[in-house]
Amino acid sequence: MDLDDRTRVADVMSAPLETIGADVPLREAARRMRDQDISALVVTTGGGCIVTQSDVVGAVADERDLAATTVRDVMTEDVETVTPDLMMQEVAAMMTMYGVKHLPVVDDDYVGMVSSTDIAEHLS
Repeated sequence: MDLDDRTRVADVMSAPLETIGADVPLREAARRMRDQDISALVVTTGGGCIVTQSDVVGAVADERDLAATTVRDVMTEDVETVTPDLMMQEVAAMMTMYGVKHLPVVDDDYVGMVSSTDIAEHLS
């Protein structure tokens, strides 16, 4: 990443933020991600939680019943967040350090999502 690049999260984040309830069936979360061509949803009733395509794949690999399994059963908890004014270099470093592909963007409330895909598109 270009160290002179002054691009901020707000310039590349996905917005509006897509959310889902914790008690929604996981199958519905998978459908929404597919239909909206996104790979993560912020969970509205989880307090800093997201559900990702990786969470869904894990549930399938574990042979869980996707109709009976809820988002709460597989969601990723205590997710790190970033602010809209953070520089993209810092976001890339955070993703590497924490081993994550998605970071919710918070400005008093959730306002968007920044992903490794957003970073790759920004660099291309």
